Amino acid sequence: MSDIMIIGIAGGTGSGKTTITRKLAERFGDDVTVIYHDNYYKPYREYSFEERVMLNYDHPDAFDTDLMEENLRSLKEGKTIESPEYDYAAYDRKETTIPIRPTKVIVVEGILIFHEKRLRDLMDIKIYVDADADVRILRRILRDVKERGRSLDSVIGQYLTTVKPMHEAFVEPSKRYADIIIPKGGQNQVALDMVMNRVRYHLEKNGHA
Repeated sequence: MSDIMIIGIAGGTGSGKTTITRKLAERFGDDVTVIYHDNYYKPYREYSFEERVMLNYDHPDAFDTDLMEENLRSLKEGKTIESPEYDYAAYDRKETTIPIRPTKVIVVEGILIFHEKRLRDLMDIKIYVDADADVRILRRILRDVKERGRSLDSVIGQYLTTVKPMHEAFVEPSKRYADIIIPKGGQNQVALDMVMNRVRYHLEKNGHA
């Protein structure tokens, strides 16, 4: 359906992707559906908890790209999907799914969504949210400890062994595919206003704003 617009919001961990996504959802309400790339981590139920903790979750191979592509195509065709759901504390996919219905604007958020060409090709607008590395790691520590039940040592260890090298190898280079780069993360009100206006225009054109 040509009247459904998919917006990709990528960027490094703690860059401010979620802030922008949340503000779009708050402003446009039921006209916006959000899909999180993190929910598409592959299931590792055959592994023990200790083994799952040691896996690299910041490499493109950690994600079920086939399923995300299939789900995005279904949404663009106006079909409701069942999105997987991820359990950060257990380092595994949950048994439950999340029903997601198609809306005029679908926001896809994740660190590596621009790395995969087949995902990029489904997006009408690609936004890369940028922020300094020191700001990003501090935000990640606060988030993972407070919201995801992680220990400080585990967050720092994961950052140094996988997050930072994978950011440099895959996330940062994907910036070149962006249509819009937003510096200073979710605090850049000028850039956020521009994105809001573009979404508003799309909704008005399709009789929804």
